[in-house]
Amino acid sequence: MPSTGQGSTAISAARPSNLQVTPYLKVDAPAGAVIGIQTDHHDDGSNLTGIEPGTGFNVRSTYVCAGGVQEFESLGWMSGTAVRYTIPAGVTILELKYRESGYDTDFSGSFSSSDAFLDTLWGKAARTMYVNMRDNYMDCPTRERAQWWGDVVNQLKEGFYTFDTRSHALGAKAISQLASWQKAGGALYSPVPTTIWTAELPVQMLASVWSFWTYYLYTGNASVVTDAYPAVRTYLNLWSLDGDGLVNHRAGDWDWEDWGTDIDARVLDNCWYYLALDTAAKLADLSGNSGDVAGWKARRDSVKANFDRVLWNSARNEYRSPGYTRDTDDRANGLAVVAGLAPASRHRAITEVLRTHLNASPYMEFYVLEALYLMGAATVAEERMRNRFAAQVADPACHTLWELWTKADGTDNHAWNGGPLYALSAYAAGVRPTKPGWTTYEVVPRTGTLTKINTVTPTGKGDIRFGITRDGTKATLTLTSPSGTTARVGVPVHGGSQPAISANGRTVYTNGSSTGGVNGLAFESKDSSYVYFTVQPGTWTFTATGTGRLDNLALGRPVSSNNSLENANWGTDRLSDGRLTSVTGARGYTSNEFSSPDVSANPVWVEVDLGTDTDIDAVRLFPRTDTPAAGGGTAGFPVDFTVQTRPEGAGTYTTVRTVTAEPDPGGLVQTYGFRTTTARYVRVRATKLGAPANDETTKYRLQLAELAVPTATTTVAANYSLENGDWGKTRVLDGTTTSVTGARGFTSIDFPSADVSATPVWIEVDLGADRAIGSVTLHPRTDTQAAGGGTAGFPVDFTLQTRADGSGTYTTARTVTGQSNPGGAAQTYTLTSATGRYLRLRATRLGAAASDETTKFRLQLAEIRVV
Repeated sequence: MPSTGQGSTAISAARPSNLQVTPYLKVDAPAGAVIGIQTDHHDDGSNLTGIEPGTGFNVRSTYVCAGGVQEFESLGWMSGTAVRYTIPAGVTILELKYRESGYDTDFSGSFSSSDAFLDTLWGKAARTMYVNMRDNYMDCPTRERAQWWGDVVNQLKEGFYTFDTRSHALGAKAISQLASWQKAGGALYSPVPTTIWTAELPVQMLASVWSFWTYYLYTGNASVVTDAYPAVRTYLNLWSLDGDGLVNHRAGDWDWEDWGTDIDARVLDNCWYYLALDTAAKLADLSGNSGDVAGWKARRDSVKANFDRVLWNSARNEYRSPGYTRDTDDRANGLAVVAGLAPASRHRAITEVLRTHLNASPYMEFYVLEALYLMGAATVAEERMRNRFAAQVADPACHTLWELWTKADGTDNHAWNGGPLYALSAYAAGVRPTKPGWTTYEVVPRTGTLTKINTVTPTGKGDIRFGITRDGTKATLTLTSPSGTTARVGVPVHGGSQPAISANGRTVYTNGSSTGGVNGLAFESKDSSYVYFTVQPGTWTFTATGTGRLDNLALGRPVSSNNSLENANWGTDRLSDGRLTSVTGARGYTSNEFSSPDVSANPVWVEVDLGTDTDIDAVRLFPRTDTPAAGGGTAGFPVDFTVQTRPEGAGTYTTVRTVTAEPDPGGLVQTYGFRTTTARYVRVRATKLGAPANDETTKYRLQLAELAVPTATTTVAANYSLENGDWGKTRVLDGTTTSVTGARGFTSIDFPSADVSATPVWIEVDLGADRAIGSVTLHPRTDTQAAGGGTAGFPVDFTLQTRADGSGTYTTARTVTGQSNPGGAAQTYTLTSATGRYLRLRATRLGAAASDETTKFRLQLAEIRVV
């Protein structure tokens, strides 16, 4: 810290996070010296559309000195990650400090997992929440500090998983204020309290009504919501139904549904109205106004009866209101799921909508993520978070989440952006109340690609502590359940064909049925994904064995073929038995013999039944390893083949990958990626076979030790990936070595500088098993040149690292510094004595930016080949 003032050069004092503070100073200064005090967030949000230039500044202090030694602490609190003092030269600085303050609650909730990205995202969301709490919930701690109720709806849900129960009082205050400031004509408005701004945002008010029941469910505080019921009744009576039995659009004073474009207002209106009506019926009953219940239910049921009929577009397989012509509204389709208006038969189609359309703002992204988890699409939810929030997680200078997807377009601290916190705690961990005040609750984890989750959920009954670990074919769940509760626990079987489950060391489920018993535990039911138990308070450990593997959905699943030799060593069942090499008694699958490798007239196929429709994006083929081919190499590996998929109930197959002239694999597992698809059946169909074995040199066969199907998004990982219709991680394994529309390869998010050494960018390929790695070939992006010519996005400084199966440590196999521009040509890097299951490319300096975005630097590759 300087000992004297620096004149017009501000002294910036950093803080450990974004905090609410009152800055303090102690100086020896002449009378009349003027000191300016503000934070680095002084102009946060000044670029937002509608803010008059030069007026978008936040709280600051100006201190006019008296003579001599003096102290001053700012009268108003400020928010930011650094305090900036502008102190005239000649002023002696004795002390610069700050006092943190904030709402009186503790961070009692937590979430951690096997994914560092998601952990960071949860932590930033939690910090964002806290800095947006004080005398009231607020949208941001800088620009407005206002209790906008669209924000509050999201904040309530996030807060229940973040803070101790003292935070509940802030929600009670918010509900009371909203009801108390109702206009004489019945309209609700926010932010409140105020008489300067009284504009009704209709759908935000419907969302607010819905959140009243959320508050009651999580707190058990009936009086707060029953006191608000008269305001709810008056407000909802301003709404009416149209000739279709759906709600009439209400414009209010600000006809706002969300930021952004491509907003299908009619679908959104009906979702919000349905949720509000359902809440009104429950509040009427709870408050003793039973005479109102039938009316609310009649309106609610009208919306449900007509929603699908009017708003489902069967030609496009999505919710789309008649007359709406813009891009598909992901937020509207997602909210239809959250509201319970979309039947399960629509879920597959809606999942595809949410996989491919990205129109929701951070505010409505909350409900898109919730919808994906509700539909069982946890892996899609995870990928959407990694995609949409990558820039915010990668921002080392920002401890909070932004108002909009582009940081400069709004504030960089907006609590409505905390959807991932709620989604991860309530759905990935699966801890949610089912009766008010947590008297009953469920723990039904939707782990997706996560192999470990640990979470603490604060409740009025005490903390609920839950953890789950997946290790191969074993899953272990631990639960500490507080007094006064009954928990419903869903033990995931992850597609395992014959799982066995123990509770506190005693077998309670095996061979498809409950067995034995443990005091305080009762078997409830089962479905294709879980076995359910109810448990009383205490500490519980569930161990499930024989569950499905995350990296091989095909393990133990039925295999069929149109041409199979079955004997003591070979058979279709050996293709999914988990043995990755050929051994006596379990060599794998073999077809019958052919006299020629060309079997195009009678293609040979093998097919695995995954048991249910599942998201997949790759297939792994493990070659026969017991006997070499005539002349050396691998026997029986297909040369020309396709990978085909078929969903449950479909009669036709879709070719998702075509392979031609596949080289001899040298006994090593080969992975074939493709664009994510949903399927139950996976078929490998060969039209040309590889070399015959050296013990039958004229007999050609299709021969494999194992066929594995990894869970989607697990084959290729990246820390800062951009996923859309052209770009995606798995495209580096799709066989397309040049960038074409729909398959351009992998791209990271954009960075303002080529130097990313502070936040290295990596992409990692799972090779399926430990194996030798002789070389890595990087195929550059080819569709667009770099600014100034040459290749865009090719790494300049990077390492190639390997990691063994089961290890947490990476070994650097090759370091590349100052890589010249490849000019569109593939670059091969030889590795010496490298082995491992995982190969990671870790870049610290990126290549030239593309000519169509000259200030944005990315890591971009069309394909990665590993030999």
